[in-house]
Formats: sequence, C-alpha cells, structure tokens
Amino acid sequence: MRRVLALCGIAALAAAGGCACGQRYTERTRVDTVAQTERVTVAQTTCADSDMIGPRGPDGPTGQTGERGPTGQTGPPGYAVAGSRGEPGPQGHAGPQGPTGATGATGTVVRGRAGAQGAPGNAGEQGAPGQTGVRGGSALGFAGPIGAQGPAGPEGPTGQTGVRGATLEGPSGPAGHAGPTGARGEAGHTGGQGSTTAGIAGPVGAAGARGPQGPTGGVGAQGRVGLVTCWTSYRDFWFADGSAELQSAEANRITEIAVYMKRNPSLQIGIDASTDSRSMDASNPNLSDRRAKAIREALVEAGVPANRISVGAYGDVELRRDRRVEVLIASAD
Repeated sequence: MRRVLALCGIAALAAAGGCACGQRYTERTRVDTVAQTERVTVAQTTCADSDMIGPRGPDGPTGQTGERGPTGQTGPPGYAVAGSRGEPGPQGHAGPQGPTGATGATGTVVRGRAGAQGAPGNAGEQGAPGQTGVRGGSALGFAGPIGAQGPAGPEGPTGQTGVRGATLEGPSGPAGHAGPTGARGEAGHTGGQGSTTAGIAGPVGAAGARGPQGPTGGVGAQGRVGLVTCWTSYRDFWFADGSAELQSAEANRITEIAVYMKRNPSLQIGIDASTDSRSMDASNPNLSDRRAKAIREALVEAGVPANRISVGAYGDVELRRDRRVEVLIASAD
C-alpha cells in the first residue's frame, strides 16, 4: 500500500511542474554506498518562453519512511596471489672504447761515434848522430801514475711510450633501499562475495649481464725525431791550391754523408765554402762557389735529394780556412 501511495505522489508532481522547453529547476536526493545522503542542486537554465510557463505547483507531502531492509551477510575477504618473478633484464651495452694513448716523447740528439783514426804522418828526416854520453848510474825508475778513466759511452735512444692499459670500469653500486610503506587505506564497504584478485606483479628481474669491455684505445702518435736546432759542423773537405776538383780520398766521405742522410730524412745539409777575409782564396770568390757546387753535385749523385742541400755562410767565422769547405747539418723546417 505504501509503494502505491508513493507512486501516485510522484505522478502528481510531474504533471504540475511541466515546462515548454523541457528544462526546469530540480532537486533530487542521492544515497551513496555508505548510506550518506546529500542534496544535489542542478543549475537553472533560462528558457526563451519563460512567460508562458505557469507557476510551480506546491510540493507534495513527504511520504512515509519505508521499512529498513535486512542487512546482507558479510562476504569472505578477498586474497592476493603473488605473480611469478619477472624475466632477467637485457644485457648491458658494451663499454666505451678506451682513450688513445699519449703521444710519444720527442727523441734525443746524442753525439755520434768517434771518427776513424787518421793516417800516420810521414817520418821526419833522421837527425845527425849525437856524441856518446857518459854512462850514467843505473837506477830503477818509479812507476807512472794510473791513466785517467775513459769517457762514458753515448746514451742510448729513448724507448717508445708503451701502450696505455685498458680502462677498468668498477662494478655497479648496490640496489637502492625499498621505498617507505604507503599510508593505510580506509576500510572498505561491506560488499558481496569477495573474488580472487589478479596476482600482483612479480619482483623486478635481475640486471642483465654486464656488457663486454670496450676495445683498447689506439697507440699514441710517435714522438718527433730529435731536433738539431742550429747548424752543426759535420765534415770538412780540403782542395788543392787553385782547384775546385774533389780529391779521390774524399769520395768515401761523400758516400758516408749520403748514407747518413738516408737514415735521417729529417735533416738538411748546408755547404759553407766561405773563407777568411784575410786569406788569399778570398780574392777569388768564384773558386769558392765552384768548390761548393762540386760537393753539392757529388752529394746529389750519391742519392741526397737536391731540395735538402743549400749553399751559404753557415759555419763559424773564426774557423774559416783557405782550401776548406765545411758541410753542416740541421733539422729541416
């Protein structure tokens, strides 16, 4: 009977509150899952023909409160099942390539070996026989002092810089600590029969294997050969008076210079045929030029590149002598 009376009251209110444009101001009651009641007001929309709508009818009387239904049974609590462990992570990337080794140190310049001993000079004329001296008394002489120690041998060349070792990358740091436990959620409403929830994700898989070590860096560039920063006297050539022809004894010296220049392509040759301004050869500069030219042509013929030979005043002025041509060496620019 109570249900029939409630339906009749609702129909009467609907008939009294009609609107030509189909919109009106309403109030409705909503009951949520926790049996809390709140009043919801829908905003009013103004119709163009509001003057045609009659006044709102009076609200009907409040219906009687219905009987409260029985409380449902509490369902059993749901439960969570842990999922399987995640797959291992992918393998790490390859390590970076090691850095290129350092450039080797510049080589040193050391003194060359001593030249061969010169030929013995011609024997002098025999002197006249001296008078027979008086026979002296015999006596055992004292032993002479010990000779001085010989000079140390030349220093060996500097070895090449070794290859830089491979870079060693340290192991990965430990995993971070677990985050703090989240706040406890509010108590849930009493629902129907609980159902089994989907399993939670398994723990993160182990880190992938460490990538292979990067290749070793390239060998550093070789250091520059030792530098001869100034013109250094190397060999002398002597000519006969008034002649610009090389003597036969000088042929081996030309070959020696050519072989040395082939082993040391960083060097250049300077030929100095200058003479002392007070000498007799100074009055004939053409003779000095021809002597320098003779040496230059002999060196080119022996294999020394012409662009590595120059002619000029390179030697020490104090050491200039007649009939002498000096060959000097220095590092090329």
